[in-house]
Amino acid sequence: MSGSDRWVTAQVAAHRASLVRYLARYTGDPDLAEDLAQEAFVRLRERPPPDRGEPRRWLFTVATNLARDAHRSARRRAELIAGAGARLPLPGPAPDPAAAPERAEVVGRVRAALAALSERDRTILLMREEGFTHREIADAVGTTTQSVGTLIARALDKMAGALGPEAA
Repeated sequence: MSGSDRWVTAQVAAHRASLVRYLARYTGDPDLAEDLAQEAFVRLRERPPPDRGEPRRWLFTVATNLARDAHRSARRRAELIAGAGARLPLPGPAPDPAAAPERAEVVGRVRAALAALSERDRTILLMREEGFTHREIADAVGTTTQSVGTLIARALDKMAGALGPEAA
């Protein structure tokens, strides 16, 4: 195994779980999250970042872009199907039979609230949840480090509004 392969293997071990968790929350689809994470690691191996000092930020940025691309593709397919007059059901995430009905309801409400947010707000909240620094979040969404705290607060307010008064 070459030094480069060992480095990539170490990055997979260090970041896979949090990357898949982030992508599952971002997309709402655990299977898609696994696929996107795998693709991000393939890209890491094929075209590593020039500075290997911060692979986590690079991986999450690549994975976020892959998720956006997947979302656009799915939306285009849905539009094409609807435009063609087809009545095909679109697959959704499979329900977890072990989850309690209350948990399923809460998860559904949170996913709907996340989906109602802009891509930027959703990215900010999910990256914050994964423990990214304000600097890393700022780099990912293209803003200044100083504005991240305000953006997080606003996104949380929007999320709370989307969840309704019973979430308080």
